[in-house]
Amino acid sequence: MSTIEIKPGILYSGVRDWDRRLFDELIPLPDGTTYNTYIIKGSEKTCLIDTVDPAKTDEFIEILNKLGIRKLDYLIANHAEQDHSGSIPAILEKFPDAVVVTNTKCKGLLMDMLGVADDKFLEIKDGQSISLGDKNLQFIIAPWVHWPETMLTYLPEDKTLFPCDLFGSHLATSKLYADRNPKVYESAKRYYAEIMMPFRNNIKNHLEKLQKFDIELIAPSHGPIYNHPEFILDAYRDWTSDTVKNEVVLPYVSMHGSVEKLVQFFIDALIQRDITVHPFNLTKTDIGNLAISLVDAATIVIGTPTVLTGPHPSVIYAAYLTNALRPKTRFASIIGSYGWGGRTKEVLISMLSNLKVELIEPVMIKGYPQEENLKQLNILADEILKKHKDIGIV
Repeated sequence: MSTIEIKPGILYSGVRDWDRRLFDELIPLPDGTTYNTYIIKGSEKTCLIDTVDPAKTDEFIEILNKLGIRKLDYLIANHAEQDHSGSIPAILEKFPDAVVVTNTKCKGLLMDMLGVADDKFLEIKDGQSISLGDKNLQFIIAPWVHWPETMLTYLPEDKTLFPCDLFGSHLATSKLYADRNPKVYESAKRYYAEIMMPFRNNIKNHLEKLQKFDIELIAPSHGPIYNHPEFILDAYRDWTSDTVKNEVVLPYVSMHGSVEKLVQFFIDALIQRDITVHPFNLTKTDIGNLAISLVDAATIVIGTPTVLTGPHPSVIYAAYLTNALRPKTRFASIIGSYGWGGRTKEVLISMLSNLKVELIEPVMIKGYPQEENLKQLNILADEILKKHKDIGIV
């Protein structure tokens, strides 16, 4: 991979991971990812912004060697998560005079997780700057984006923001810049949905703080660089807003056909009412696509059979994930079936406690759906339409 100067004195020195397909043993990566790092050469000092995943340490050091980097004064650690910090020990071994610049919380995590020695750090505070000579780095503490120690680095002379995970995307591509590519938008939305959405309100506040900075380039630590920063800033303003769309997300599982019958009828009922519906058969779906759909939807309806006395395990996982992601969804309901009894409805309702939703009366039926049960689904669809109209999205 060739190294590219993205602005005078700023070199892209990251690594593309084309083949990675799972992140944190949880998040699917259909398009791989990148671990972006940046070398900034000032008139007096040189710094490195972040490092790479430990699996790519050797490749990263080879890139630094090809760049002819013989000395590093500063290593900026914006975030302690190992896909960015994991190569810090190797970099400090190669450049023993380098100082790790980070905030107090991040320092503690790097000491705990990577064994970095206390005397290797320069601790900074929110708004503080350090000089590289003709370039200065200003630090913006941004807790819970998406860890408690996260910070952003801003280079005012070049109007460039290095936000680490914020504005990132898991997308390995030969193109360095995002331009206004729909594929980049989709990948960034997926990244936001899976990683950033639980911290929506924090991110909204940080977006307001960033308005006072003159930003021409956003260089995140995953995915392409934003040479049109409003492209991603506008997207984040939309995703973090309280605005929802006339959409229903419908994750479901069917064991013996009863729930499948309910779901197919309900999909048609919603379509007839001009409500966009996103069904996800949880035995087949990419969970990332479910997360993306939750970003904007006004309503989630969960479909499940009863297994023993509760929801299907795959539905439990989807409900747990939805609760953890904390989407701005406004309404929720349940459709499902049971044989002899159980507490499916109660269990699912209790699992959605993080969501600020109004519960619409669920439709739980015994056995295979009959005509009267399908009428109940029409009533549910009517109620969803009414709720959507009440909040002005229809």
